[in-house]
Amino acid sequence: MWDFSIGKTLKLMMQTLPFLGLRLLVYVGVALGYVLVTGMGAGMGYGLAALSGPGTQSSAAVWGGIIGFGVFGVFMYWAREYLLYLVKAGHIAILVTLLDGKTLPQGTSQIRYGSDVVKARFAQTSMLFAMDQLIKGVIKALTSLVRGALSIVSLPGAQQLSSILHAFLRVAVGFVDEVILARTIHTESTNPWGTARDSLILYGQNYKIMLKNAAWLAVLIYLFSFLVFLIMLAPATLVVYLMPGAWSAGAFVFALLFAWSIKAALLEPFAVTCLMDVYFKTIEGQQPDQEWEARLEQMSGKFRKLKEQAHDAVRGADKTPGDDAQTTLSQTS
Repeated sequence: MWDFSIGKTLKLMMQTLPFLGLRLLVYVGVALGYVLVTGMGAGMGYGLAALSGPGTQSSAAVWGGIIGFGVFGVFMYWAREYLLYLVKAGHIAILVTLLDGKTLPQGTSQIRYGSDVVKARFAQTSMLFAMDQLIKGVIKALTSLVRGALSIVSLPGAQQLSSILHAFLRVAVGFVDEVILARTIHTESTNPWGTARDSLILYGQNYKIMLKNAAWLAVLIYLFSFLVFLIMLAPATLVVYLMPGAWSAGAFVFALLFAWSIKAALLEPFAVTCLMDVYFKTIEGQQPDQEWEARLEQMSGKFRKLKEQAHDAVRGADKTPGDDAQTTLSQTS
């Protein structure tokens, strides 16, 4: 079975209601934005087709809706960097504080405090986003290692089982990057790149127990997401009915969107908190293993890039203002 406590996690989640409210506001707002812009696109397509004559309104409305959906999707792809910085990382900061048994400061809102903690560790949005992308790349390499181990087994159907397992693992480790980022806050690191590097090595050393718990959480999260999807089908069907034209797949798409919004707002932080608890307990007292560091460096270019960033951060911290001044004088002389 799993190594996390559902009761403990729910108790911690209830202590972060302001952030849960913010996440609901943001992610349900995103889902509503998709619906609104898709509806506007369908309406514009329907209206323009009506000017050219009857018989084409329905197909034009569908294409207008698809274009509207795509335009908003491009906007959200661009905005995902800021969602990570402003919403996810801030919530992680609060959860880490509570997991460590600390009390939140009085007189300061959770959202403000979480934002301040993130800014203290990651001065710029681009830095956090770049680190998150590198971490995801390393985790992807680790899951490929597990798949490769299964592929060498010469059993009937092993290759098909390997493909299914790989797809499942991609879902299961979808929250691990946030756990790695959480350790930079947990350790109060002044070199987040170096802490992320060490955290990934420690994750690799304990990948079996981490993947086991991530797999259980993936099952729980997507089971509840499917239930939310079924509940949302009825209101989504009504929304599609009110739109001009006919789009039979619209109800399915909108129900998926609303299920995703609930998953991102409420279920994902639950999973991240469970994994953080397991991870922090598992690695307690451990040191990064050089053998695992070499293995990660060999299998992942993203890990090598992360190490370079960590070394650059150390060199930058060691450089004194006097060194900078001397360098400037040398360049101008």
